[in-house]
Amino acid sequence: MVPPAQTFTRDEVREHTTEDSLWCVIDSIVYDLSEFVIAHPGGESVLHQVAGQDATTAFYNLHRQEVLAKYADLAIGTIRGEKPQVIVPKPGDLSPVPYAEPLWLVRHFKNPYYNDSHRRLQKALREFTDEHLFPEAQECETTGRLISQDMIELMSRKGILHMRLGPGKHLHGVDLMDGAVKGEEFDYFHDMIVSQELSRTMTRGFQDGNMAGMTIGLTAVLNFANNEAWKKSIAEQVFSGKKKLCLAITEAFAGSDVAGLRTTAQKTADGKHYIVNGTKKWITNGTFCDYFVTGVRTEKGLSVVVIERGEGVETKPIKTSYSPAAGTSYVTFDNVKVPVGNLLGEEDKGIRVILSNFNHERWTMACGSVRNARMIVEECLKWANQRLVFGKRLIDQPVIRNNPQTRIRLAKMIALVEANHAWLETITYQMCHMPYEQQAQHLAGPIGLLKMSTTRAAHEIADEAVQIWGGRGLTQTGMGKHIEMFHRTYKFDAVLGGSEEILSDLGVRQVYKNFPKAML
Repeated sequence: MVPPAQTFTRDEVREHTTEDSLWCVIDSIVYDLSEFVIAHPGGESVLHQVAGQDATTAFYNLHRQEVLAKYADLAIGTIRGEKPQVIVPKPGDLSPVPYAEPLWLVRHFKNPYYNDSHRRLQKALREFTDEHLFPEAQECETTGRLISQDMIELMSRKGILHMRLGPGKHLHGVDLMDGAVKGEEFDYFHDMIVSQELSRTMTRGFQDGNMAGMTIGLTAVLNFANNEAWKKSIAEQVFSGKKKLCLAITEAFAGSDVAGLRTTAQKTADGKHYIVNGTKKWITNGTFCDYFVTGVRTEKGLSVVVIERGEGVETKPIKTSYSPAAGTSYVTFDNVKVPVGNLLGEEDKGIRVILSNFNHERWTMACGSVRNARMIVEECLKWANQRLVFGKRLIDQPVIRNNPQTRIRLAKMIALVEANHAWLETITYQMCHMPYEQQAQHLAGPIGLLKMSTTRAAHEIADEAVQIWGGRGLTQTGMGKHIEMFHRTYKFDAVLGGSEEILSDLGVRQVYKNFPKAML
């Protein structure tokens, strides 16, 4: 916000203390609140208490900086000879708060994993998220409205929908963020940047509503479709944003136990179609999708087919603890006729199709979880520096800064984020140097353990954050809204894509699978 050019003395401000003319000062900027007094959410008396005074300390003890931006039209000038001291990041700016950004983005820190194309992409996506995605995400998360078609099409034009699937031929020749990176050089570190920058809206329901179904479902079509023309048609429809696609595996009878699927697909007598019957539950984006990449039980095993919304397909929204903006649904297939050409991979060997998707899905969730946790650390660091308690900043209270009985809260939170981000970068480097088949063979266990570790860290960070923020950390609006959202929704990452227990078991089973037989 650019302060108005007019200047006043503090004595002049002190003259405006009536209902008809009520001024105050916040960070050397003079605000005329005369016509805002009645509309003030906290009531008239709060503003009368600061009439004609410097309200900087009182304001920042109750509000976020973004509130001033919302009411910028109330600013009428500045205090003569003074300049605002509070740093107000512009759209696209990096945060100046220590540990608010991954170390590779911090000046003076070196990192071997990133080059100029990664930095260009990060900057372009930060600007896009701040200017375009953040406002819509906030509205959708609050109201439950689904992501707008205009936003989907904008992301398509920017190549964001394409990038969500990770590296591959589908990116070749695509304009990615106005040339920030070439599709042919796009690697998993670029992919990580996409996941982390888009998650910075701190709207967990909208985060999944923002084409998460496509992210975890379309890859199966690209890798396992048996008809090139059909594959190309679906990819073009989905990447353009004209059609939506989701992954429909989970059932009320089978969550992490994929082998327990009960949805059936029986071939017709002429062998040209499957007749699909069954239900799917907790399907992300299912309420608004046109295509369902669906796990089914065929004659001798599991298979995966693409089912188009039509006769016999019904979806109902499921209310969960995050926003309806995610489009979470209960899906019913009632004698749905599906062409056999919609089969992905081989019949009765669909488990390979299903499992091949898991690594990237779980890795992507780890990317977002770590970034969201980092945002919470930033919020806590700012709050501890800003909040006054018993006449001292919160950070100056021994019970917060360093007390064995309450643990070293901020230090632990920082350490958990940095440790998991470093592990994420190590696995990402391996992904960049392993073909897809080797990733499936060697990284399933490590990625599973990484996801488990990030969500266990999120559990600790969410708990500590609420203790630091107190009642504000339990309130869905105001300064602590990000804390409340994170505390309420971090469990989605701990359950979706494979629960912590299942992934822990997977990681340890792989350890013993490769355990040297000569070891006692």
